[in-house]
Amino acid sequence: MGKVTGFKEYERKTGNYKPADKRTKNFEDIYIPLSPEEIQTQSARCMDCGVPFCNYSCPLGNLIPDFNDLVYNGHWKKALQILHITNNFPEFTGKICPAPCESGCVLGIIEPPVTIEQIELALAEMGWEKGWIKPLPPAIKTGKKIAIIGSGPAGLAAAQQLARVGHSVTVFERADAIGGCLRYGIPDYKLPKKYIDRRITQMKAEGVLFKTSSNIGVDIPVATLQKEFDIICLTGGSTEPRDLTISGRGLRGIHFAMDFLPQSNKRVASIEIPSKEAIDAKGKKVIVIGGGDTGSDCVGTSLRQGAIDVTQLELLPIPPTERDASQPWPVFPRLHKASSSHIEAEAVLGRDIRNYSIGTKSFEGKNGKVTKLNCIRLEWTTPQGGGFPQMKEIPGSEFSLEADLVLFAMGFLHPEHEGMLDSLGVEYDQRGNVKTDSHYSTRVENVYCAGDMRRGQSLVVHAIAEGRKLAQSVDQHLMGETSLRSSL
Repeated sequence: MGKVTGFKEYERKTGNYKPADKRTKNFEDIYIPLSPEEIQTQSARCMDCGVPFCNYSCPLGNLIPDFNDLVYNGHWKKALQILHITNNFPEFTGKICPAPCESGCVLGIIEPPVTIEQIELALAEMGWEKGWIKPLPPAIKTGKKIAIIGSGPAGLAAAQQLARVGHSVTVFERADAIGGCLRYGIPDYKLPKKYIDRRITQMKAEGVLFKTSSNIGVDIPVATLQKEFDIICLTGGSTEPRDLTISGRGLRGIHFAMDFLPQSNKRVASIEIPSKEAIDAKGKKVIVIGGGDTGSDCVGTSLRQGAIDVTQLELLPIPPTERDASQPWPVFPRLHKASSSHIEAEAVLGRDIRNYSIGTKSFEGKNGKVTKLNCIRLEWTTPQGGGFPQMKEIPGSEFSLEADLVLFAMGFLHPEHEGMLDSLGVEYDQRGNVKTDSHYSTRVENVYCAGDMRRGQSLVVHAIAEGRKLAQSVDQHLMGETSLRSSL
């Protein structure tokens, strides 16, 4: 490594955030990155560990020690080239990935891990600033036509890889803009849409065609695509939300998170929402049911829209603050951490809004609109001899919460079956996801699948990795060989 003793000399340092009570006034980017000089210092902390578990903890297999060494020595352009070998969109992962690579950092066994995520983001931003990131159109076209359905991170990664080796790629998106969950799922304060737009511009220059407002199976029959294209790649999301079918569910003011968040992103993009369809937290008491990233995004968005109160409920017990025996290094641990939205809520509302081990029993309302949740506290116990924890309601622990707006952020079951998938005749696995073989091929001839539609709701980094692996398999199938690299 460039500085073998760097991990002994420098402490971990990450970028900062704008003041919590001020950043909730708008949807602008909340992150203040480290300077290039600070990034170089942080890259010096990458130790000569021998076996870089960070590589294997990253679903993309990023060559992390290699680009860290190059950054420390000032070779930023070469470092970016190394990063792009495995990651098409390091600015996406640099902004919104929970960094499983850092959980596998060897230094993290005894000290805070290397700030890998911030280094990736800095490399990408340096590349755009210096003009190093350019379109890479193919020298020769193969004449093969590929349809990619879904323009989230899996679809974009697959499209770019396949276009660069000469295939004619068309990406179909049922929404009115490209990006999938990146565009209409993740709030702008976490991922400004300029990050997507500049990659779309790059991909168009590489020959990728994009068609929005194209709902395959509804607007365009799947049979039409099967006639026009050699290969169809299914890279949509896991969009069937988990519901809560209890008394009062039909009251107005109860919505899925993925109805609420896309509307907010559209407003930020100056897209008008019809008043009768609008979901707005302004002046309301908001209850978010679900404690994951989507729930956190609902909290941050509600605060920015002007909610007078926000409470977040989670069915599961509070996670540990440090690794326990069930989460040994280098696995990615589930720990109790405050997200940027939770910090904002505490600054604005003066309290920790998170509540764990809570079950929702029913909703009450007035004039057809929700006004109250009836809840109960839960106890979780592990059966003797091990096994999955079991929950039971605590007698006498019932309580109620006032609510004007309730948002379900409890995750997703599987992709939507009705329409495109049923029309194609793909097979589903036990969880309801599209079933494929090890080469991402479905049982339908020349139809492949990757991303959340195949593996279920997951991380952006997994989606990019799956898109790359799909592209590799498709190119191998079409050409009999492939030069595409997926991951380690």
